[in-house]
Amino acid sequence: MERGEVRVETGDRLVTDVTPYVERFCRGKGDGLVHVLAPHATAGLALMELGSGSEADLAALLARLLPRDDRYAHRHGSRGHGADHLLPTLVHPTLVLAVDGGDVQLGTWQRIALVDTNRDNPVRQLHLTFITG
Repeated sequence: MERGEVRVETGDRLVTDVTPYVERFCRGKGDGLVHVLAPHATAGLALMELGSGSEADLAALLARLLPRDDRYAHRHGSRGHGADHLLPTLVHPTLVLAVDGGDVQLGTWQRIALVDTNRDNPVRQLHLTFITG
């Protein structure tokens, strides 16, 4: 088993493509599985097509499901921050992906997206674990 950690600057983006970080980590490692963890209470990981308008669609969906207002019992931080803490129930903080010959196995349009609604923390970490198979 091999572990790594990556610092990701999300800024004010809802979606950050972290595919290159994961691909770089797996390169040359052979066959196995890669486990990707966003160790944050207000961020998650998704497999999705990026750059085709999906990010705006995701933003609209999350705005409907998790409105940014004062309805939440969890109220510290910026307005609507309670919604940030519910995000990982919808967008899980972990992914496990097959790796074949050092190549992460993704569908034609799939990318690994870090989804982060919390604007109070513009820098995130990813924990990567490669398990030889």
